[in-house]
Amino acid sequence: MWDPAAYRRYGAERSRPFFDLVARIDAERPRAVADLGCGPGELTLALAQRWPGARLEGVDSSPEMIDKARARGGPAVFRVGDIRDWRPAADVDVLVTNATLQWVPEHRELLGRWTAQLPPGAWLAMQVPGNFDAPSHRAIRQVAARHGAAHVLREAPVDDPAGYAGLLLDAGATVDAWETTYLHLLADDGAGHPVLRWVEGTALRPVKAVLDDNAWRSFRADLAREIAAAYPVRGGRVAFPFRRIFVVARTAV
Repeated sequence: MWDPAAYRRYGAERSRPFFDLVARIDAERPRAVADLGCGPGELTLALAQRWPGARLEGVDSSPEMIDKARARGGPAVFRVGDIRDWRPAADVDVLVTNATLQWVPEHRELLGRWTAQLPPGAWLAMQVPGNFDAPSHRAIRQVAARHGAAHVLREAPVDDPAGYAGLLLDAGATVDAWETTYLHLLADDGAGHPVLRWVEGTALRPVKAVLDDNAWRSFRADLAREIAAAYPVRGGRVAFPFRRIFVVARTAV
């Protein structure tokens, strides 16, 4: 289960890659825009500001996230759905999926299928975290193995930019692919180590789902020690480098 409140911690840091991604989409007047893995909807509604004349759709597998998105109002239609089942309507000229595909093992096949199904000249923009070899995620896998939860984690769930570029070039698209490492300087506000609180909103969801309350508390305490050693607090801040992978592709005209 997704917790919208936990996910929205560090909202400014989490949203920055979305805006960097969308800024590279050169669509002027798309007929329809789809946001797959829309979460609580605030970033989806930013697409309405960019393209006010477009029909706007947001899809997410979490009912809790969609409830939050619908409560915002606005021009988008939000619905619960599995993005693996999504098919673009004939007027979808922009498809955005932000920090979602890392959860879908078969997402490479989805990218190829969507590229084939989108109309000519449509835009497909994706962003995924590329920090799975970072100290935070190595610690998560090591501690999960000690607590019998390693089976719910994948070591390398995403490709590098060249891998995605090659896939989409083979599908006939033109491609812009790049990576950025953001240095987030997270405030230590006394509510727990900020990197631990960050990963609680995302990467630790599968682990928490398979542990009972006592096992989760033990896992979390164990991980907290590893995280604190890897990411020291200096001057009330923790430096948290975060690599992101971006791809913007356009289907053949």
